[in-house]
Amino acid sequence: MTASQPLSPEPVNDPLAEAPQAEPLSRADEHDPHKPANDRRNTAALMLGALGVVFGDIGTSPLYALKATVLATEGGLPNHVAVMGSLSMIFWALILVVTVKYVSIIMRADNDGEGGTLALAALAHRSPGLTRRTKAMIGIGAIVGLALFFGDGMLTPAVTVLSAVEGLKVESRAFTPLVLPLALAILIVLFVIQNRGTHKIGKLFGPVMVLWFIALGGFGLYSLIQNPVILTAVNPLYALDMFLKAPWLFFVSLGAVVLAVTGCEALYADMGHFGKRPIQYAWFFVALPALLLNYFGQGAALLRRPGDAGIAFFSVIPHWAHMPMVVLATLAAIIASQAVITGVFSMTQQAVQLGQLPRMEIRHTSATDYGQIYVPQMNTLLGIGVVLIVLIFKTSDALTAAYGIAVTGVMVIDTLNAGIVAERQWRWPTWFALGLFGMMAASDMTFFTANALKIPEGGWLPLLIAACAFLVMDTWRRGRRVHLERVRSESLPLNLFLERADKNTTRVAGLSVFLCSRTDVVPGALLHNLKHNKVLHERVVIASAVVEDTPLVRSENRLEVQKLGKGFYAVKVHYGFFETPDVPQAMEDARRFGLALDVPTATFFIGRETLVPAEHSELPRWRGWLYRHLAGGALSPARFYHLPPNRVVELGTQITI
Repeated sequence: MTASQPLSPEPVNDPLAEAPQAEPLSRADEHDPHKPANDRRNTAALMLGALGVVFGDIGTSPLYALKATVLATEGGLPNHVAVMGSLSMIFWALILVVTVKYVSIIMRADNDGEGGTLALAALAHRSPGLTRRTKAMIGIGAIVGLALFFGDGMLTPAVTVLSAVEGLKVESRAFTPLVLPLALAILIVLFVIQNRGTHKIGKLFGPVMVLWFIALGGFGLYSLIQNPVILTAVNPLYALDMFLKAPWLFFVSLGAVVLAVTGCEALYADMGHFGKRPIQYAWFFVALPALLLNYFGQGAALLRRPGDAGIAFFSVIPHWAHMPMVVLATLAAIIASQAVITGVFSMTQQAVQLGQLPRMEIRHTSATDYGQIYVPQMNTLLGIGVVLIVLIFKTSDALTAAYGIAVTGVMVIDTLNAGIVAERQWRWPTWFALGLFGMMAASDMTFFTANALKIPEGGWLPLLIAACAFLVMDTWRRGRRVHLERVRSESLPLNLFLERADKNTTRVAGLSVFLCSRTDVVPGALLHNLKHNKVLHERVVIASAVVEDTPLVRSENRLEVQKLGKGFYAVKVHYGFFETPDVPQAMEDARRFGLALDVPTATFFIGRETLVPAEHSELPRWRGWLYRHLAGGALSPARFYHLPPNRVVELGTQITI
C-alpha cells in the first residue's frame, strides 16, 4: 500500500499501487523519540498512560450500555430474564470480542508496532500471494473503515458527555433544564482548547481514569455483595433462555450490547503509543475487572429495583456519592471524548499521508510527544458536527439508538484483514484461520445486522457521516488519478530534456530544488521557469516524496540520491504514514550521499496549478466539481512540506480536469 506523495499540487500515485517498499524502522534497531512506547519508562507508567488515553471510550460504556440493553427488552420479558440475559450477553461480548479477539489475537497483527484500521489494512495489503482484486478490496475496505471511524468520532463525545451530565437529573428533576446547555458548554470548550494541546492536562488523564475505574469497581462490588446471585449470569444459558423466550427482542438487544464494546478499536489503534504489553496488562488487571464488577453491580441493583432500569448506572451509587460521581463521570467522559478527538486527528494525518485526503495543516502541540497533534480543519468539522448532533438528539437515550453501527462496521473490516494476515503472514493453517476468523466475522455481522435496526431511529446519522467522508475520499483518489494521468501525458521525459539542457541555456550560480511527484519527468515548474526566466541554476535537484505502507522508515532508507549529470540530481525522500514530511531537513541529510546542499540559500520551486473543467472529462461533472474544490482548498505544499517561506517561488499553470 505504497503511495507517492506530491511535493506540488500535482496528484500522486494510487496508494494501493505496487511499489518497492523501504525497510521499516524496527523498535529494536534504534530509539525513536517520537514514540512514547519506545522510551525506557517502566510498564507501570505506560499502563497509567494507557488507562488515561486508550480506555476512555470503553471505560465510560457503563454509563449507558446495560441501561440500553435492558430497556430494549422492556415490556416483552420478565425483569429477571431481561436483566440476567442482558448481563450475560454483555459479559461474553467483553470476553470474546474485546479480550479474545482484539486484546489476544488482533493486537498481534502490528504494522511495525502500530495498530488501527489503516495500519492493519496496509499490513494485510502486502501479504504474499494476494490477487489484484483482493488488494483492491482491502484498499476499499480501508477507506470504508476510515469513513466509519469518522462517523463514530462525532457520536462518541456527544453520547458520553450527555450520559454523564444527565446524572444531574437523577439527583433532582430541577436540574433537567441545565443538562443540555451544560453538555454543550463542555463540548464547545473541549474543541476550542484543542489548539493548545493536551500535553499538560494529559498528565492528569491517567490518575483520573484510575480513580474512575476504582469507583466503578468499588460501587459495583458493593451492590453485587447485596445480591450475589447475579454472578450466575456468566452462564451463557441465560442469554440462550432470553433468545428462546423472545427471539426478536434478543436480536434487538444485541444492537445495545455493542455499546459495551465501543472503544475496542482504540485498544488496537493506540498500541504504537504505549506498546502491546502495557495495554494488555491495563485491560486484564484494571479495566476489565472494574467493568465487570460495575456491570454485575448494576444487574444486582436492577434485580432489587426493576424500576431503576432508566438510571442503571446511578442505581449502584449511594446518595452521598451521587454528585461527586456525576463530576467524576463528566471528567471521564471528557477524557473519553479527548481520546476520540485525538484519534480522529491521528487517522486524518495518516489518511493525508497515504493520499486519501487533501493536504491539511497539521500542528504539533508538544515539543516532546509526537502523538500530540492538532488538525484545525478536522477540529472545526468535528466540533460543528458534535454540537449539531447534541442539538438534534438532545438526550443520551436518543443518541444510543444511533450509536454502534459504525463500530460494528469497523469490527467486520478488522476481522477480515486480520484473517488475511494470520493465514498469509503468520502461516496459520488455512482451515484454522478460516474457521476462527469466520466465526468472528459471523459474530460481527450479527452485531452489525442488529444495529441496522437502529437506522430509522438515528442509525442513519453515522452512516450519513461515513457516506459523506467516503464520497470525499473516493472522489479525491479518483480525481488525483485523472489529474496525474493528465500531467504525465503533458510531461517531457527527463532524459530527453537532459540531452539538450546546455544548449542555448544560461546557467547561473546557486541551487534550485524543484518539487514534483516523479523524478523521471521534467517538473512543470522547471519548464515554466526556463520559459519565462531563460536560466537554469548550476545545480538542480528534482525531489519527490514517497509515503510507504509502514508507520516509520529507517533513517538509512530515508533518501535515494541519483546523479543525473550536467548538474542535475534526483532525490527521493521516503516517509512512513506516521511521519511528517520535512523536505529541507531531508535535503540537509543528503550530505552523507556526497550531495552538499546549502539549503538556507536554495530556491524551492513549486507549481501553482489552476484546475478548470475539461470539455470531455473522465470524471462525472459533480465529481469534477468536488475534486476541483478539494484541490483548491488543499494546504499549500510550501507549508505542508515545511519549506522556508522566503525561499519559495511559485509558478502558475492551468490544467483541465
